[in-house]
Amino acid sequence: MENKLRYRLITGKDDASFCQRISKLLDEGYKLHGSPSCTFNGQDVIVAQAVILNDCKEK
Repeated sequence: MENKLRYRLITGKDDASFCQRISKLLDEGYKLHGSPSCTFNGQDVIVAQAVILNDCKEK
């Protein structure tokens, strides 16, 4: 069984590929964490979104 990271920060160019990456993680049980962040590198809009694993273990 794969040991998934509980927290991930996904970054990349704001395009369909980025949205597909986030959608796949949501399908795997991750939840969005906080607001997305955007910046412009002079050519492309770069986005970042934190996700956390939807772990049922409450502490």
